[in-house]
Amino acid sequence: MNLPVIFRILGVLLMIFSCAQIPPLLVSWYFDDGVIFSFLTTFFVTLLSGFVLWAPVMHNHKELKTRDCFLVVTLFWTVLGSFGSFPFIFTESLQMSVTDSFFESISGLTTTGATVLSGLDQLPRSILYYRQQLQWLGGMGIIAIAVAILPMLGIGGMQLYRAESPGPVKDNKLLPRVTETAKALLLIYISLTMLCALAYFFAGMTLFDAIGHSFATIAIGGFSTHDTSIAFFDSAVIEMIATVFMLVSGVNFALHFFAWEHKSIKHYFDDSEFKFYIGMLLVIAFISVPFLYFSGTYGFEDAFFKGIFEVVSITTTTGFSTADFSSWPTFLPFLLFYMAIIGCCAGSTGGGMKVIRVLLIIKQGFREIEKLIHPNAVIPIKLGNQRVPERVIESVWGFFSVYVMAYMVMLLALLAVDLDITTAFTAVGASINNLGPGLGGVAENYGSVPVAAKWILCLGMLLGRLEVFTLLVLLSPHFWRN
Repeated sequence: MNLPVIFRILGVLLMIFSCAQIPPLLVSWYFDDGVIFSFLTTFFVTLLSGFVLWAPVMHNHKELKTRDCFLVVTLFWTVLGSFGSFPFIFTESLQMSVTDSFFESISGLTTTGATVLSGLDQLPRSILYYRQQLQWLGGMGIIAIAVAILPMLGIGGMQLYRAESPGPVKDNKLLPRVTETAKALLLIYISLTMLCALAYFFAGMTLFDAIGHSFATIAIGGFSTHDTSIAFFDSAVIEMIATVFMLVSGVNFALHFFAWEHKSIKHYFDDSEFKFYIGMLLVIAFISVPFLYFSGTYGFEDAFFKGIFEVVSITTTTGFSTADFSSWPTFLPFLLFYMAIIGCCAGSTGGGMKVIRVLLIIKQGFREIEKLIHPNAVIPIKLGNQRVPERVIESVWGFFSVYVMAYMVMLLALLAVDLDITTAFTAVGASINNLGPGLGGVAENYGSVPVAAKWILCLGMLLGRLEVFTLLVLLSPHFWRN
């Protein structure tokens, strides 16, 4: 374990993160909302802490080993999440406990979108902006880590998305170096955010709301500056803009890079994961919209717009709302919730198990059925024309089994702190899949959830964002042995 290098990287990250306090500080100054001190204090505390970690080891430039990467990735979320909670703690008007502040910060950085706050329309503008910015910064980190770092660690099938490959069925190289890859992806991420903000603004949002909601949309976060979320604007145009950008952000960003470089979209339709992703959304929309209409829940226009919006929002694990999907009739709330478990494409800002893993599990299931009929047959699993290595299939099944076990353990823990089964089941799912809203007692927010449950759910958010293995591997005694 190369601790000096880890401390150096962590110190740099903290010093960079301290600069994230400057924009909300300026927002606080502009709107004169009385929160400048909170951001100023957080800025200096974070900057000083980062400098203290970095200064003694600034000249240590050894390369990170695989084991070091696991620790750095985990610390990226936990340490920044901890320092990110300071503005909530220091703002007296919020009266937030350490637990609630950490929960809100982790929820923002992991782009989960679960909140303990209510009365958003009356909160200081700088705090509202800060929450949105946390999600945007978290989404940026997700893209860099998911596409450039996790593939090298071989996390549960993510080897399919190596830094030099834009997809599982492509041979064209992204960029040879991880740093260059991350820069290219960052440029795409910023460009999509700007396009989304402009679209929102010209559709009728204020500049403040347009920027804030573009942050949450591209990051697939779901935080809003209003209690009623996207429904506040009562605009079909805004809903469709959000739907389009949620869809785009749920796609592997490596595919966006290929489109950027080659000025072509043909490769999207050659990608097995993308086709499954779009097909899944279309099927769920074709089920939901007619059911909402024929059940008398909405008229045709509302059934169409609200149905499609909620299907995309929940399935992509964004969590924006134009309707209370938890009150929809019969099986629909659970259908959408199950879709969030599948989630988005690998290499996107979305949560869930990832479409590629579910697709490989399905293909493996069908292969096992065929082997029952032809026991001696050699039946490879393919994505497009590319054969998937057996090691990847094993890794995907390993991820799935650990995911299920972690889900069950956290579910039992929430039941132990006296949550009802619907609330507990969906709260765990909403956190580990980075969705945000659940059903039952967590349909609106998590303010009434017991303190112990909030810490369990924070763990769930981190597990989901770190692809489960990355965090759990740190608990292995073998990891810490030389």
